Formats: sequence, C-alpha cells, structure tokens
Amino acid sequence: MASDRVDVLVLGSGGREHALIAKLAESPTAGTIWAAPGNGGTRSVARSVDLPIEDGPAVAAFAKEKGVGLVVVGPEAPLVAGVGDALRDAGIPTFGPGAAAARIEGSKAFAKNVMEAAGVPTAAWQSFTDEAEALAYVADVCDRQGGCVVKADGLAGGKGVIVAATRTEAEDAVRQCFGGAFGDAGKTVVVEELLRGPECSLLSLTDGATVVALATAQDHKRALEGDRGPNTGGMGVYSPVPIVTEDELAQMTEVNERVVAEMAREGTPYAGCLYGGFMLTADGPKVLEFNCRFGDPETQVVLPRMRCDLVQVLLACATGNLDPSMIGWDEDWAVSVVLTSAGYPGSYETGKLITGVDAAASLDGVTVYHAGTRLGEAGELLTAGGRVLNVTAQAPSFEAARDLAYEAAALIDFEGKTLRNDIGARALLGRDAWEV
Repeated sequence: MASDRVDVLVLGSGGREHALIAKLAESPTAGTIWAAPGNGGTRSVARSVDLPIEDGPAVAAFAKEKGVGLVVVGPEAPLVAGVGDALRDAGIPTFGPGAAAARIEGSKAFAKNVMEAAGVPTAAWQSFTDEAEALAYVADVCDRQGGCVVKADGLAGGKGVIVAATRTEAEDAVRQCFGGAFGDAGKTVVVEELLRGPECSLLSLTDGATVVALATAQDHKRALEGDRGPNTGGMGVYSPVPIVTEDELAQMTEVNERVVAEMAREGTPYAGCLYGGFMLTADGPKVLEFNCRFGDPETQVVLPRMRCDLVQVLLACATGNLDPSMIGWDEDWAVSVVLTSAGYPGSYETGKLITGVDAAASLDGVTVYHAGTRLGEAGELLTAGGRVLNVTAQAPSFEAARDLAYEAAALIDFEGKTLRNDIGARALLGRDAWEV
C-alpha cells in the first residue's frame, strides 16, 4: 500500500550516493526518492533537488514540506556540520551521526583519543598545532623508522593524508599542512608511525547499540598503478577481501563494536555507518582511520552484494531497531574500476562527452554508478568531476569479476579518460604480494 511506503531524501552527488539510491529503489517499501543534488545517473531513479546540504534547517524544512520519512546523509561534511542533529531535532528519522559523534572523521586527533580510550590497536601518534614541534617529531620518527604518515586533522576531501617514505617527504607534508594547502583542516597536524601491510575496510551499521559488520572491501587510494602517486578519493575497490583471515575479520569487527560502545559511554552516541580503515600488520589489524559514513567507492561493491530491504535497514539504524537478521549476503565477488578525468586528483577539465555507458551497463553482472556526471542541455551525458564513473562487476569468482569490470570499462569513452589497470592485481597473488 502507498501509505506504507517511505519517502527518502539522499544527500550527496557522488558514486556512493548513486549506489545508495539504486539499492534504496529496489526496496518494496521505497516511496519517492529525492537526491540533493544527485548527478547524471541518479535522475533515472530519483528526483533531483537543489539544496544547501550542509544547512541543517534548510534540509529539515524541505524534508518536512515533502513528508520525507528517512534522510540518508551520504558525505561527511554535512554530518560534521550538524545536519543530522537539525533533522533529528525536527523529528525526522536520519541515517548518520550527529556532529559530536561525526568528529570520529572530522578530527583525527579526536578519533585517536577515542581509539585509546576503547583500547583498540592503532599507529603510535602525536598531534601538533606548532610547525616547529611537528617537524622535530617527524625527524625523530623518520630517523628511527624511515618514514611516517602526516595527516591534516580536519576534513580535506580525502587528500589530507600524506604517506611519507622519507624524512624529506614528511617535512614537506608538515609544511604543506601548516602552509594552508588543506585550509583550516591543516591547522592541527597528526603524525603517525608508518604501518606496513595490506589495507582493508570494514563498514559496520549501527543504531548506537547493535553493531552489524558488513563485507570487507579493499580500496586503492593511490592515483597511479603500482600504488604510486598522490592519494585520491579512490581509484578502484573489490569485495570481499580474499586475504583476510577469519581471525582478522573477528578482530576488526570487535574494534568497531568497541568504538561504538566507547562513544556511547562518552556521551556521543554513534548511529549510522562506521567505516573502519585497517592495516593488516604482522601484529594483527591496526586502525588507520575511521569515517563517519559509507565509504566511497567501497559502497559501490558492498551494497550490490547485500540482500536486504535497505530502506528498512537504514530506518532501523535511525530509530534504534537494528537487527542483524535484516542483512544477508550473496556469494558473488564484486570489483569496481573508477574512471577519472585526466589530471585527477589535481586540476582537470569537465564538460567532456561520455559515450558507451549503456553498452557497458548492458553486460550481465555490470552496473555503472555515476560519480562526477551531469546531463547537458540536449540530455547528453557529460563529465562533471574528477572521479567520473564507477564500473562495478559481479561474478562467481574474483578473477571473473575483475575481468568483467575491465571489459565494461573499455566500452566507455570520454576525452581524458584515465583508470588504473591493476585494481585487485595483488589480491590474485596472495598475502606475499604485500610483503615489504
């Protein structure tokens, strides 16, 4: 019955939001889905609306006016800005933490303090507001360990983390942060020891008490093949991660549970998606970072494998009624290759004509999620961002899914199209491929 349907508003415009909207649209309880602002791909399943998504009162007013029964906040910036609080104050069920809890991503120093209080394993670290003190610490760490990780404390669009292999690189990174390369995000700098091993993401859904771990995924952050070049928002991803042992998965699951419990104890209850980024070290999984929302591009391989009514699952998270039995999984593997504009993550041009998307999406097992696209005046598909499309393939084996993703990606074309050709390559070689 129409009266049983839930109208949903999704905030955001990237590939993550397209994946969320596509999965929400599969729900038998989904009513009208609004996308604010959405992109060239979401328009086929959602109504676009131009809203200032970091303005809580404006978002709440729209949701009230349209009778929205669930708001799903995609990106981190609205959560850190307190949009979730404004929506909940207006009585609107909202998927995503409030501003206090969103500091788990909004401040790396805050996250580290939560980790220490929860007793979860993470890299040794210190935070600094003085450049000279940070440089002195970097010199000490690098002289002992060869390198370190330098992080702008605040939100920097996925680009405020510099993995420095040498002391010179680390010192340059510190100077970049304090020099304003990342704006206010770099006013405080966190310096960490350099952990070694393969990375793994584990997203968990929670209503603040119950925590349900989703499938593992492995993102590829570096822009260039061979994991070289600058960090990006993500160049490709696959799920599940074949090298993860049952024991490692259990440890990562427990870490996310302990962090949610610790935040409740501290009076900053966390409800939404908790993204745990881990390094699988020789001493076991250690936390690299936490994010306060679904990962991008992890969502584009995790959600397609989920068997659930996503409207009801996210509504349960928002209302304190999450039950693990609401979520199941298929046995397929999923691999997603990100197509980017030439120059990304640096400067790039937009407005390039995109062709071949329909041909790629027509392949059995392939879904093309739009990340940085828009429709032109004549309805043509154009590039509108650095990460343009996420080509996701599902198949019974990892190798088949990977081959299918690249087959589909080859059918798509636009001027300046760039991609990594080695997404998942090391996973095929086993654990030894990460030995250093």
